[in-house]
Amino acid sequence: MTTNTTDISLQLAQTVVDACMRRAEELDLKMNAAVVDVGANLKAFNRMDGAWLGSIDISMKKARTARYFDMETGDMTPMVQPGEQLYHVEFSNGGLITFPGGIPLKLDDGTVVGAVGVSGSTVDNDQKVAEAGAQAFESAAK
Repeated sequence: MTTNTTDISLQLAQTVVDACMRRAEELDLKMNAAVVDVGANLKAFNRMDGAWLGSIDISMKKARTARYFDMETGDMTPMVQPGEQLYHVEFSNGGLITFPGGIPLKLDDGTVVGAVGVSGSTVDNDQKVAEAGAQAFESAAK
């Protein structure tokens, strides 16, 4: 059996989730954080005590959306407005989330190996917490 070296490992995915949880605690937030692998399959997840149940699905969809399109979900926001090229794309692929809080996880050479998605607060806070996870990925992947 071989291991796909262009896929995020469980250990690294958990490192990302743990960094998200630490940042959420620093900001006094209750968050859900999900990491998907290169195929957009759930690899690691955490729901803080008291975090919104509805945000479980949102965090996973943010991560999947970031991986499906290999871009930050917040970067998609202008493209999904009425009259724009991707209007209603959020209804595809079993449901996508196209506002901040999802970030692809890329190796130094630009290869995407997964994505992180965070939900449970304002989109600005979701983005801050997701960025903490992405930064932990970048540091650990070196």
